[in-house]
Amino acid sequence: MSNRLSDATSPYLLQHADNPVEWWPWGEEAFAEARRREVPLLISVGYAACHWCHVMAHESFEDHETANRMNELFVNVKVDREERPDVDAVYMEATQAMTGQGGWPMTVFATPDGAPFYCGTYFPRDHFQRLLEGVGSAWRDKRADLLDQGRRVVDALAAPRRLASSPPPTAADLDLAVQALVRDYDVVNGGYGDEPKFPPSMLLSFLTAQHERTFPFQSADEPTPAALMAGGTAVAMARGGMYDQIGGGFARYTVDGAWVVPHFEKMLYDNALLLRAYARLSRRPVGTDPAAVAGRSLMLRVVQETADWMLRDLRTAEGGFASALDADSEGEEGTYYVWTPDQLTEILGEEDGAWAAELFEVTPQGTFEQGTSVLQLRRDPDDPERYDRVRAALLTARADRVPPARDDKVVAAWNGLAIAALAEAGALLERPDWIRAAREAADLVLDTHVIRGRLVRTSRDGRPGPSAGVLEDYADLAEGLIALHGVTGEARYVREAGSLLDTVLDHFGDDDGGFYDTADDAEKLFSRPQDPTDNATPSGRFAAASALLSYAALTGGERHRAAAEGALAVVPLLAEKAPRFAGWGLAAGEALLSGPRAVAVVGEPGDPETEELVRTVLRSAPLGTVLSRGDGNDSGGVPLLEQRVRVGGRATAYVCEGFVCKLPVTTPEELRAQLTL
Repeated sequence: MSNRLSDATSPYLLQHADNPVEWWPWGEEAFAEARRREVPLLISVGYAACHWCHVMAHESFEDHETANRMNELFVNVKVDREERPDVDAVYMEATQAMTGQGGWPMTVFATPDGAPFYCGTYFPRDHFQRLLEGVGSAWRDKRADLLDQGRRVVDALAAPRRLASSPPPTAADLDLAVQALVRDYDVVNGGYGDEPKFPPSMLLSFLTAQHERTFPFQSADEPTPAALMAGGTAVAMARGGMYDQIGGGFARYTVDGAWVVPHFEKMLYDNALLLRAYARLSRRPVGTDPAAVAGRSLMLRVVQETADWMLRDLRTAEGGFASALDADSEGEEGTYYVWTPDQLTEILGEEDGAWAAELFEVTPQGTFEQGTSVLQLRRDPDDPERYDRVRAALLTARADRVPPARDDKVVAAWNGLAIAALAEAGALLERPDWIRAAREAADLVLDTHVIRGRLVRTSRDGRPGPSAGVLEDYADLAEGLIALHGVTGEARYVREAGSLLDTVLDHFGDDDGGFYDTADDAEKLFSRPQDPTDNATPSGRFAAASALLSYAALTGGERHRAAAEGALAVVPLLAEKAPRFAGWGLAAGEALLSGPRAVAVVGEPGDPETEELVRTVLRSAPLGTVLSRGDGNDSGGVPLLEQRVRVGGRATAYVCEGFVCKLPVTTPEELRAQLTL
């Protein structure tokens, strides 16, 4: 028996390295072996933090009887969807087309050339064993039918598909998206949809930007529909069980519609996106009533706790950010996070234990399983000092539990999202440790993931992974580097972002104004992935549009701006038909409407006047504004900084649109006035 996963850089593949299944990693060798043996491929796709992947592994892949049937009948291929999102995308499309749904683990039976002919997700062991026998018999007795089925699936999925393009989105298009979102909004619980309920991370940025455009800073702060949806959702998520009330950070989603019981895995990408969104929402209260002011205070606390959690629990020894924490510990989902009243009393004593149980809604009946409860914080504590003491004690006690496993691979795209969030939040809240962490993550990815000018998607322990970067890797990393430049003034990050975006334009374009998710010289699959819509992360297309737009504002690059506008040409259609899946594109559309505005701040680094001008931009400028900073002596090759000098020797800001700038200003008050006009 041979299992070929022991040298993988993927923690998910390493989880299966000791299975009795003779796993092969994705690659031509597995296809060649299937052709040699004249047997189908069994392709199993999952990820390290996936609860049901663990269940199927324990039930089937660790079971010798099941493994023997798999080894006899198939060449078995294990794929980490986070390492190979392209492979996941094409087979997920096939799975959804055949079954009407998708998810992980994904189980695909395919011809030796990779054409899928039967797909599904999780199968209990008995069902899975019967399925193995059934597919094996069909391959033996009706092989021609299965080969024909695979060819028809490939032909259908490989056929060119085009979304109707139009000019870039107008204000009317973006306003129409808000109207559609109002119809779908859960006015009771916040967010969209029923159950399971996912955080609308990308939409929060769009709704915040839309509110600021239609109700700018200098107006009396009355909530718009966009603000009500963004603020209401953000507060509801932060109050519920999806947010880790004592450790910080958000779980992936909740299984109910009221944000109570999470699926406990914690993903870097969710927390990076939500950290940035909450930081932006925290810039001012949505409205003037006490509840709005309290909501802003809550958002500031979420920013603080989530960023600190990311640095504490996800940061790797090399300075990057790990992908995820598992949903399970000790073989059970959620055991690390849930509590009973007796446990609270044991740790805190009778009086504090009862107070904490009431505050966090820990009941004898429980809100989760076996009488345990997920902590919620539906109201602010009446005694903040007591709350801080109780929270610290529970966090200390929880540290003695067996923690969830960590998927410590570093994904370029998700680290790009984290870099942008930590840089902006660090400047806003005056946390240089967050900015330093963003810089170290950027340096790790640039030093480890860029090989001969091209990105690899993952690394682990400082060792590059085997998979080529996809569109979101280039785009999200470029966006993170541009944000980091705005906070640190390091011009090299702009140059690196430009190199990444030039690769996007040279290798990912589809000749129709959009982008493929894989490069033109990447491994050829049976179809070339291209999805313009957001999923758990921004779509590659919209991420590219956002980064290209920001880079054009810094450099005046017409090629980059034109490419951004072309990529946003599908936004008007999605704004009307599916705005919930176009939040990043809608937010980029808002930035495009504003110019996007660009601000150059020149001054001595570390000088209080310089830093206050930078914070004024981050606090007061419309979302989508691009920030650049320098010392006023050397532009570092950043065109926006060229010929920008200090006025009277003081730190100075230039507010520009298309490199046409207003009069330079030297005080936060003057700058704020220009930004809010």
